[in-house]
Amino acid sequence: MPKYSTTATSHTHRLNNSTPPITEHAGRQLAMVGGAATLDLTGLPPTPAEVQSFVTDTSPEAWDKVIDRLLSTPAYGEHQAVAWLDAARYADTSGYQNDGPRSMWRWRDWVINAFNQDIPYDRFIRAQLAGDLLAQAAPENEKADLIIATGYLAVARRFGHDTDSDMHLTFEDTIDTLGKTFLGLTLGCARCHDHKYDPVTTQDYYSLYGIFQSTRFPFPGCEAKMQ
Repeated sequence: MPKYSTTATSHTHRLNNSTPPITEHAGRQLAMVGGAATLDLTGLPPTPAEVQSFVTDTSPEAWDKVIDRLLSTPAYGEHQAVAWLDAARYADTSGYQNDGPRSMWRWRDWVINAFNQDIPYDRFIRAQLAGDLLAQAAPENEKADLIIATGYLAVARRFGHDTDSDMHLTFEDTIDTLGKTFLGLTLGCARCHDHKYDPVTTQDYYSLYGIFQSTRFPFPGCEAKMQ
């Protein structure tokens, strides 16, 4: 093991316990780090004032302050919700042939608020799959939010000229999305045969199908009924 002289140790101690002035190069590096965090957490670049505040803050808590500030902004939930809304096929229209408008913004805002409020993932799942059932025993001030959370199911695609005649496709779309978002699996193949690579049977598939078939989906309108 190498030995160090007393003089070298003394110099190292002084260097470690001093706070050198921030050089222009170091300032740019700090700005890049703070900017990357802002982009990653909010999807937005930092403002010049935010960069300057981070660069000139020499306290040990400087980094923690930046992260806490970013996590407390509405932009954090808006940015983090994008991936979930994409996976759950969020849209403000019904899709396919009858691409009429529908009001899904309440569910979109619920997802954003869930990220901003740091709702535990198990509650996040249950509310979107069974919020209407949970609402029956929930306090009055929570009922509306739990029902809105089921927009995850209500946003399912509608197919064909007459949506009532093709609801089986909507059920299949719901199961497919459930598998991809919650399990990271494609469940659609189990509609015809047991899954070849994962423990998902046709019986499992149609058990889920029965649940969604017995669920009343909101009516988005269709050409056949002129609504």
